[in-house]
Amino acid sequence: MKLLIVEDEITLAQGLKFNFEQEGYTVQTAEDGPTAINYFRECYEAGNDNVDLVVLDLMLPGMSGYEIAKEIRRIDEVVPILVLSARELSEDKAYAFDCGTDQYMTKPFALPELLSRVKNLLKRKSIVQSMPAPTKKIPTLYHFGNVTVDFESFEIEVGQERKSLTNLELRLLKYFIEHEGMVLTRTQILEDVWGEQSAFVTTRTIDNFVLRLRKLIENNPAEPAYIVSVRGAGYRFMPEESPG
Repeated sequence: MKLLIVEDEITLAQGLKFNFEQEGYTVQTAEDGPTAINYFRECYEAGNDNVDLVVLDLMLPGMSGYEIAKEIRRIDEVVPILVLSARELSEDKAYAFDCGTDQYMTKPFALPELLSRVKNLLKRKSIVQSMPAPTKKIPTLYHFGNVTVDFESFEIEVGQERKSLTNLELRLLKYFIEHEGMVLTRTQILEDVWGEQSAFVTTRTIDNFVLRLRKLIENNPAEPAYIVSVRGAGYRFMPEESPG
């Protein structure tokens, strides 16, 4: 398993590298965003030499960890990203999750806990990779009604208006599209879309994100036609508006 540590504090980076190598991992370090992204992309494009997990600081020179997470997510949607940061505010954590990270630990940290979290994230990645891919093939540009979703730019176009999506909004919308017509429970959505983060949020989070998506894509969010509620069950994505 290959880990990428993005940390500008050299002593800490080398300490982490040593401890992870003692656990049997191959470790590469990077002190800044461009170096980390270039290395990650080179490994990804090599095809058989991917980075399996990223340990990411947020306060880095020139390019923040938030931006690095966004760029990594544009390259690879599933690689686990674990934030290791001195930032403790809930707003920092929420934004990190919006940028596509999977777990968040604050400094100072307990090494056994970090090693355990990395092990669990890698285990979950292996399970996800062994699962069959969604049967519905999603193109880069996906159209329904008067909506066009651009999965590369993280944007949607509704009529003539272009709007940006957060990573989690895009992941949730893609999940609905992949499971078109299926009734999806809140618990199922939480586990499949939020993954390891689901331990920190509730099913009410799903309702809030659905409301946000409806405001972005529905002609009348109060009477949704695309993401419809199924009483006592959850939600269903219907790409064609039902006749009123």
